[in-house]
Amino acid sequence: MKSAEIRDKFLKFFESKGHQIVASSSLVPHEDPTLLFTNAGMNQFKDVFLGFDKRPYDRATTSQKCVRAGGKHNDLENVGYTARHHTFFEMLGNFSFGDYFKLDAIKYAWELLVDVYQLPKERLWVSVYAEDDEAYEIWNTVIGIPAERIVRIGDNKGARYASDNFWMMGDTGPCGPCTEIFYDHGEHIPGGPPGSPDEDGDRYIEIWNNVFMQFNRDENGVMHLLPKPSVDTGMGLERIAAVLQHVHSNYDIDLFQSLIAAAARETSGEKMDSPSLRVLADHIRACSFLLADGVIPGNEGRGYVLRRIIRRAIRHGYKLGARAAFFHRMVPDLVAEMGSAYPELVSGEKRITDVLRQEEERFFTTIEHGMAILEGELAAMGGQGIFNGETAFKLHDTFGFPLDLTADICRERGVSVDSAGFERAMNRQKEQARAAGKFQMAATLEYAGPSTTFHGYDTLDFKGKVLALYKEGSPARELKEGDHGVVVLDETPFYAESGGQVGDRGVIQSTQGIFAVDDTQKIQATVFGHQGVLKTGTLKVGDAVTARVDLLARSRTMRNHSATHLMHKALREVLGEHVQQKGSQVDPDKTRFDFVHNQPMSDAEIRRVENIVNAEILDNADCQCRVLPIAEAQKLGAVMLFGEKYGDEVRVIDIGSSRELCGGTHVRRTGDIGLFSIAAEGGVAAGVRRVEAVTGDNALAYMQGMETTLGGVAGTLKVQPGEVPERVNAMLDQIRRLERELSALKSKLATAQGDDLVGQAIEVKGSKVLAVTLEGADINALRETMDKLRDKLKSAAVVLASTVDGKVTLIAGVTSDLTARVKAGELVNMVARQVGGKGGGRPDMAQAGGNDPGKLPTALASVAAWVEQRL
Repeated sequence: MKSAEIRDKFLKFFESKGHQIVASSSLVPHEDPTLLFTNAGMNQFKDVFLGFDKRPYDRATTSQKCVRAGGKHNDLENVGYTARHHTFFEMLGNFSFGDYFKLDAIKYAWELLVDVYQLPKERLWVSVYAEDDEAYEIWNTVIGIPAERIVRIGDNKGARYASDNFWMMGDTGPCGPCTEIFYDHGEHIPGGPPGSPDEDGDRYIEIWNNVFMQFNRDENGVMHLLPKPSVDTGMGLERIAAVLQHVHSNYDIDLFQSLIAAAARETSGEKMDSPSLRVLADHIRACSFLLADGVIPGNEGRGYVLRRIIRRAIRHGYKLGARAAFFHRMVPDLVAEMGSAYPELVSGEKRITDVLRQEEERFFTTIEHGMAILEGELAAMGGQGIFNGETAFKLHDTFGFPLDLTADICRERGVSVDSAGFERAMNRQKEQARAAGKFQMAATLEYAGPSTTFHGYDTLDFKGKVLALYKEGSPARELKEGDHGVVVLDETPFYAESGGQVGDRGVIQSTQGIFAVDDTQKIQATVFGHQGVLKTGTLKVGDAVTARVDLLARSRTMRNHSATHLMHKALREVLGEHVQQKGSQVDPDKTRFDFVHNQPMSDAEIRRVENIVNAEILDNADCQCRVLPIAEAQKLGAVMLFGEKYGDEVRVIDIGSSRELCGGTHVRRTGDIGLFSIAAEGGVAAGVRRVEAVTGDNALAYMQGMETTLGGVAGTLKVQPGEVPERVNAMLDQIRRLERELSALKSKLATAQGDDLVGQAIEVKGSKVLAVTLEGADINALRETMDKLRDKLKSAAVVLASTVDGKVTLIAGVTSDLTARVKAGELVNMVARQVGGKGGGRPDMAQAGGNDPGKLPTALASVAAWVEQRL
C-alpha cells in the first residue's frame, strides 16, 4: 500500500466515523510562541483542548506536517543514520473534543489497523498506564487482546505520573494516561517488548499513541477530573507505511525511495543505502515544506534552523562529490511525490527551488575553503583528541559552518568538538558587538513611575510634566546646559520608535530651559524616553513643559509610512500573494521594506509598483483609523504581520485600498504623500528582498538628482542623455573582449611557465618532486599551471606558491599513482603551517594560505624530504 493511499484511507476512515477532515496547519505555529515549529498533530487544537476556542465540530482528523529540528525536539544529528529519525514527518491523528472517549478511540484504532490496513492481530501489542484499568479492560475484554500482549507501564521516569504512558501538556493543565500500539516485526529482529530491559531494540515498534485527557493538574499537583474528557491520537505516516510495505526502515518506503533515487541522480549515484542519500531525502522535505510555509534562511530563530538543515544537506552532497548547487533540483521530485496532498508545494515550487538554489550558491562559495581548513585540522589530529573550539567558531563565523555541522564531520572521524571553547569564542564576539553598538539610552534605565500618555496621533504640540530625568544612564533631579540625557513626560506628542517607524525629534521647552530631542524610545511598553541634549538653561523633575514635535521630520515620516502600506499591497499584487513583510524602517528620509521574494524585481515590476502606489496617491482617498477587537479585524481582512503576536484589541489603518494593523502615524489623505519613487532594490538574504523608496519632497529631490547624474554621464560620454545606455553597452562589450584576450594571454603564460618548470623537478625514488614560487600569480594561474605540470611530469608531487600583498597562496597536486602514499591535503598543510597558515583538501589537489612569506623558501625546501619519507 502506497504512502498516499495510507494517508487517504486514514482520513476517509475517520470521516466515515463523523470526523471533520481538517487541513494541516502551518509548520509555523502563529498562535503558540512556546513552539519553534509545529511538532505534533494536536498543536493546532491546543486552545480547543484548553477551552479557549470552540470549533463547529467535536471530532476532527488530520494529516499534520511536523518538524523536529530545533529546541527541545531535535532529531537532526540522528537523521540518516537510524531507521526512524526525521526532521520532517507526517502525523496522522484523530481528535475528540469532549465527545467520545476511551472505548470508541480504542475501537476505532483497532478497526482501522485490522480491518482497513489488514494488519495481523497477533502482531499487535499495546501498553497502558499501570493505573488505567479502564483502558486495560477495553483492550482485554472488548477487543480481545490476550493479557500477555498488554503491558502496564507505571511511573518509570522518577516521579508521580512521570511515565511513558502518562501525557502532560505542561507542569499544570490538561493531562491523562495514554495507550500505545506496537507492531512486532518478528523474532529475526533484536529487541524486546515495551517495558522490558531491551525495549529499545527494533523488533517492537510503536505505531500509534492514544492520549486520554481526563484530568486537569493544578499547581499543587492535584488531579481534577475534566468535565469533558478528550482524545488526542497520533500515528506517524512513515512508521505505519514501513509496516504496511513490509520493510524495516522508514527510508525503505515508497515515498523515501523516490527521493533517495533523486539524491543519487543529483550527486554521484551512490548506493541507495548510503546514509548521506538518506539525509538528502529527509532534508529536502523539511526545507521545502518550511519554505512553503514562509520560513526563510537566516541567522536566528526558525530561519537559522532552516539554514542549518540546508547546509547539512549541502555538506552531505559535497561528501558524495557534488561541487556545485544540486539540492534544489530535487524539489520537482518532492512535488511529484507529495504535491497532491499538499498543494502549497505545487504553488510554491518555483520559489522554493529558487531560494534553495540561492542558498546553495552562497554556501558553495565558501564550503571548499572551510572544508580545507577542517580537513587539515583533522589530518593533523590523526583521529585523536578534541577539535579546537576556536577553530570551530572560525568555521562558523567565517565560512558559515554551524557547530553541529562541524560536530557531524568530526563524529565521522571519531573526534569530539570543544563546544565550551566554541561558546566562549561566540560570547566574546557578542560582547564585542554589544559594546560597539550599545545604544546611549540603554533599555536598562530603571523607572517605576506612571506611564506616558501619547497624544501624537492628533497633535504635534502638547503640554506635560517631567516625571523623570536621566544623565549618562543614571537618574538625575536636574539637567544643566550641555548635558546629554533622557526625559520622561507624563504626556507627550512624540512617537516612540516602534513597528519599524523611528522615534520623533523636536524640542521640550520649560520656562527655564530648552531640551532638543533627537530620538524617542520606549523605556518600558508605555513609558517614553525623549533622548537629547539640554541646549539652554536647566530642566528639573516636576517642571511643566511644552513638547513640540519637529513638523517637517514627522510629516516626511508619515508620508513614508503611509506609502509603505500602499507599497506592501502593490508588491503582493505585482509579485504574488507569497510576499510577506520581514522587516521595515521608516524615517524622515526614506522607507526601507524587506519582504519574502525569491528573485530580483525587474524594471517592469518596479515601474508597476510605482504606478499602482502613485495612482492611489492621485485618488486622494481619506485615511481611516479604528481600534477593534482582533477577531473583528481578522474578519475585515486586515493584513497582519507574519508570526506577530497581537493583543485583544488592535489598531486598523485603512490607507487607500490597503488595510493593515499598525500603531504608527500616518497622513490624513493619500494625496498628502505627494509622490512615490523606488530608489533601490536588492537582496539581503536568500529569499528576502529589500526595497528603499522615497516620497514627497525627498522623491522630487531624488528624481532631480538622477537627472543631474544622467546629464553628467552623458556629458562625459559626449552623447545625448537618451543615448547613454547604447554607449555604455558598447563600452561593456569592449571590456569583455579585452578580458577574454587577457585570459588567453594568462593561459599561454601558464603553459610557458609549465614548460620552463618541468626541468626544475628533482627525482625522488622514481617520481618527480617540484616546489617553486610563481611571483604575482593568482589562484587561477596556479591551478592552470598545476594541471600542465601534472600532465607533463606523469608521476609527481608538486607544490606551487605565490606571494601577493604579504599573503602566501599555496596549491599542491599529486598524480593519481601516488595518492595512496602522498596526499595533497597533508602536503599543502605541512607547507602552510610553516608560513603561518593551515590548509587541506582532496588527496590529488589541495590549497592553503599563509601570512609569513619570509619563511616560504625554507618551507618549499622541506617538500622533497617530506615526500621521500612517504614513498
